[in-house]
Amino acid sequence: MTEPTDLIFWLSLAVGIFIFIMAAILMMAKLYKKVEQGRAMIVNTMREEPKVTFTGSVVIPVFHKMEIMDISLKAIEVDRSGSEGLICRDNIRADIKVGFFVKVNKNRDDVLKVAQAIGCERASNIATLEDLFSAKFSEALKTVGKSLDFEDLYAKRDKFRDMIIDNIGTDLNGYVLEDVAIDYLEQTPIEKLDPNNILDSQGIRKITELTAEQHIQTNVFRRDEEMKIKRKDVETREAVLELERQQADAEAKQKREIETVIARETAETERVQHEEKLKSEQARVSAAQEIEVQEQNKQREVEVAQNNRLRAVAIEEERVIRARELEIIEREKEAS
Repeated sequence: MTEPTDLIFWLSLAVGIFIFIMAAILMMAKLYKKVEQGRAMIVNTMREEPKVTFTGSVVIPVFHKMEIMDISLKAIEVDRSGSEGLICRDNIRADIKVGFFVKVNKNRDDVLKVAQAIGCERASNIATLEDLFSAKFSEALKTVGKSLDFEDLYAKRDKFRDMIIDNIGTDLNGYVLEDVAIDYLEQTPIEKLDPNNILDSQGIRKITELTAEQHIQTNVFRRDEEMKIKRKDVETREAVLELERQQADAEAKQKREIETVIARETAETERVQHEEKLKSEQARVSAAQEIEVQEQNKQREVEVAQNNRLRAVAIEEERVIRARELEIIEREKEAS
């Protein structure tokens, strides 16, 4: 069996080892330096070649020296205008503003090359980059610009950009050209050109010729456009007049049809009214005739009644007379 003293010893040893390991981990964590995106760390150690890292590394004070280099993308602007404008193949000058995007190549050897030649602090300083590359970039612009006419330069900007990149190349002593952007490109105003300069005088002549041709062509286009507009106006007016004529015909036809319907309805109404009036007159005459017949019948009845009354009176009178005569005869008989 293990004695209690041995158990305590091993426990103490394990605790000591654990504490040592934790202390070492904390120390390493404290000494570990991270590198931000777009930066590189150069650590000078006891070895011959410095260490380059883009993520992070342990830096031990006294034994190590750490430097940070900015390797993010930087823009260098080259602006040529006026009398310094870019001369094209046809000797027309162009005002141009181009942005060149460069950075330290994300490569150990290139980072060390730049650090040794320029230093970490100045590696991505804009003023330093302009001192290093402005002349080279400007020369590339002049070389490529002189190989293209202004119209091609203006119309084929992608080709112009690719030619600039090809002329400069991508490897620039530790730096790399990422992209080129043409921010501004226009013809240099003719009033800013020097007529005493042989190239400018040729450019002025070329501009004058092209401008005159464009004015003539523009005038032709304008006249053609005016003719087309006038022709269109005439066609439109003719179409409008035809539509108005059709509308007038339709309205007149509709008016005639309406008048015909109204006349037909009026005639029908008058016929019906006449028939109704005739029927009314016939009814009135018939009624008058019936009334007259009734009056005549009544008159006849009155006359018949009158005649009957007179006949009755006459008969009565005759009876009375006969009665008197008979009475006289009877009295005479009695008297005889």
